[in-house]
Amino acid sequence: MSPRRNYSSGTPWEPIAGYSRAVRVGDTIHVSGTTALNEEGILVGPGDPRAQTLQCLRNIERALVALGGRRENVVRTRMYVTDISQWEVIGRVHGEVFGDVRPATSMVEVSALIDPNMVVEIEAEAILQGGSSHD
Repeated sequence: MSPRRNYSSGTPWEPIAGYSRAVRVGDTIHVSGTTALNEEGILVGPGDPRAQTLQCLRNIERALVALGGRRENVVRTRMYVTDISQWEVIGRVHGEVFGDVRPATSMVEVSALIDPNMVVEIEAEAILQGGSSHD
């Protein structure tokens, strides 16, 4: 088995809840459910699905890069939203960010996220074909 590499975003709850922002084993990177907190731990765009989706995807890309990947390696995303009627704005941001990558995805409505001002959480999986030149 390939060595495991964990990436932490530095949030105080990662060690409390026992998780990593992202984990790479071999050529696969799994990115945990990611919300719209900026690098200072402040929520970007409270209640704003567009701003939050964009920040979530920026955070995911930061984790991918830290583990030798990039957006183009993403093969699957999962989007959890608190108001499915906002699907189109969230979906459009996802489409703008991923462009021709077009990963497999799903979007489901959930009753709440950890902070009532959060409206979207996204997780991702990436596969680095035959290893990455970014290793």
